[in-house]
Amino acid sequence: MTDSARSRLIVGISGASGVAYGLRALDACRDLGVETHLILSKAAALTIAQETNLSLSDVQSRADVNYKVGDVGAAVASGSFKTLGMIIAPCSVRTMSEIASGVTSSLLTRAADVTLKERRKLVLVPRETPLHLGHLRHMTAVTEMGGVILPPAPSFYHAPKTIMDLLDQTVGKVLDQFGIEHCLFQRWGGDDA
Repeated sequence: MTDSARSRLIVGISGASGVAYGLRALDACRDLGVETHLILSKAAALTIAQETNLSLSDVQSRADVNYKVGDVGAAVASGSFKTLGMIIAPCSVRTMSEIASGVTSSLLTRAADVTLKERRKLVLVPRETPLHLGHLRHMTAVTEMGGVILPPAPSFYHAPKTIMDLLDQTVGKVLDQFGIEHCLFQRWGGDDA
């Protein structure tokens, strides 16, 4: 893999609650020198408006490259476009269901499907709770295809004091999946334990 592919991630933000996870992932990647390629679902725009004071252009400015969700001919829709993989944070059940079925309707789910077919890492941060059997079966299907289901389930051994501490712990766990070195949270067994 080329050096640029080693430091390139696709970041998707779907319409589930919890856009702060995707925003923090974008900021952390920028701080770590990881190139980001952002895809926002149509519903993500609504959630961004409800959960933040940011405009769409504010969110898009956090990424290196932006794509329209309907542009299925974009670079990230092809396996020949090399990346470390893809994060979808937050990941709605609808988005996860499309990925699990392989029937994609947008660039967001097409890029995820390409990530899986190329055997690259796909990490989904689902925000739905509680889960019914259908949700669990979709999670199982994505896992069987090589994806990683990483719910935002914070640990408390690092004594979080702010919401940012909780976000950083989850985003740090996501970045760990790609082998990206960071200092977003204190690890168990670290010097300060």
